[in-house]
Amino acid sequence: MAELAGLDDPKTRAVNERHGDDHGVNLGKLRALAKRLKTQQELALRLWQTGDSAARLLAILICRPKAFGRDELDAMLRQARTPKVHDWLVNYVVKKSPHSEELRLAWFADPDPVVASAGWALTSERVRKKPEGLDLDGLLDIIEARMKDAPDRLQWAMNECLSHIGIEHAEHRARAIGIGERLEVLKDYPTPPNCTSPFAPVWINEMVSRRTPTP
Repeated sequence: MAELAGLDDPKTRAVNERHGDDHGVNLGKLRALAKRLKTQQELALRLWQTGDSAARLLAILICRPKAFGRDELDAMLRQARTPKVHDWLVNYVVKKSPHSEELRLAWFADPDPVVASAGWALTSERVRKKPEGLDLDGLLDIIEARMKDAPDRLQWAMNECLSHIGIEHAEHRARAIGIGERLEVLKDYPTPPNCTSPFAPVWINEMVSRRTPTP
């Protein structure tokens, strides 16, 4: 904790706070510290219990994802107060857990929109890597009905799922693009040069064009 406190930089903290994250540790330095510590499940648990965001990010990097029980991961997600801790927990821990599908289904239907966004993130992963058994038309129905008015984090996760359906599944591409065009979610999102817009029709077309060999 003392070492993490020493890495806290006011400028980094100011930038992070604009995104809802309450820590000032450069993520490159955090990863270097994790590389030195290697996997330490017991230390990871103690770091998580501090409630400190930088400590929790470090915990995620040094933990053993498959060592957590289903209820433990559910509790951790609900404790993850900041966007970066939430995202890292889902991407680096839950996705590698044997409980990921059970949690996906539970979180997808959760009344808390931040918890539900984790369910949608896990659904996007399945759309990309293991779509068998998913009702893609049903997902598009939900997105079409709810994405426009969804809270920010949930809206972002739904939009990501919409885009991946359009990118990965040609038979649903036209409908996915049409939904994006009608709802106009993230249409005006500020996108840096050389980055792809998160606006679904642009994102879908860009990613598909990259995969299509030029004649």
